[in-house]
Amino acid sequence: MVEPYSMVSPLPKQHGILPVTSPSPAAPRHRLYVTASLAEGHPAPLEDGQAHYLRGVLRLSPGDWVTLFNGRDGEWAGEITALSKSAGEILPQAKLRPQAEEPGPWLLFAPLKKDATDYVVQKAVELGCGALIPVFTQRTQSQRVRTDRLRAQVIEASEQCERLTLPEVVEARPLDAVLADWPTNRRLFVMAERQDARPAAEVFAGRAGDPAAILVGPEGGLAPSDLDALAALALCTPVNLGPRILRAETAAAAALSVWQAVAGDWRAKD
Repeated sequence: MVEPYSMVSPLPKQHGILPVTSPSPAAPRHRLYVTASLAEGHPAPLEDGQAHYLRGVLRLSPGDWVTLFNGRDGEWAGEITALSKSAGEILPQAKLRPQAEEPGPWLLFAPLKKDATDYVVQKAVELGCGALIPVFTQRTQSQRVRTDRLRAQVIEASEQCERLTLPEVVEARPLDAVLADWPTNRRLFVMAERQDARPAAEVFAGRAGDPAAILVGPEGGLAPSDLDALAALALCTPVNLGPRILRAETAAAAALSVWQAVAGDWRAKD
């Protein structure tokens, strides 16, 4: 797990951080999320955990190049100009991709056991979700959610899958509280096992560009009281994922995959 970073200032030259300059490689191999603004010739300071990761894990040093993104300024090739065990900086020098929106559906999910929740977060990021919203349902087994841990996993997965943005991570709340504040323009698709629920691919078709959210329940499924609360929401639509019973973490990945295939960014561009 990548722990959340804490910002530090670059150490001065006498502490052993030496600036260097070298030609940029065609495509930097390693990719890093930073919070600093990115612009040509303006150094981006590294945070404590990042400096340790680049130096101690990847064995990089001043003069090496990495790819940078911050969710605002596009993607950049940058040269490591200073690096110690706990600090450093990278100099952005070439813009690789302009910033673009990634308006994927929100994912509402009941927290699962640790490894299963990790899987849900990782796959949701890779599959282009726009926000991760943990919700406590009647049958939710895990009642403790560390938002800082979820965000660290989001950063790691976004670095790996070459996203330009980070999905928002929302504080966990009871399902009824989330529904009480539900936006009036976003359809909520509930993964249900009801016989009257239509197939997800059929329901999602034609929804391209519409604000959407997907709800996946806990182990054991949604309780009758959860379903009653959802039925009271005018923007709620139950859908199913076929004849087989899926684990909650599988259902989350499957639902997002179906969305991207028929209404999202897996479709051919117009």
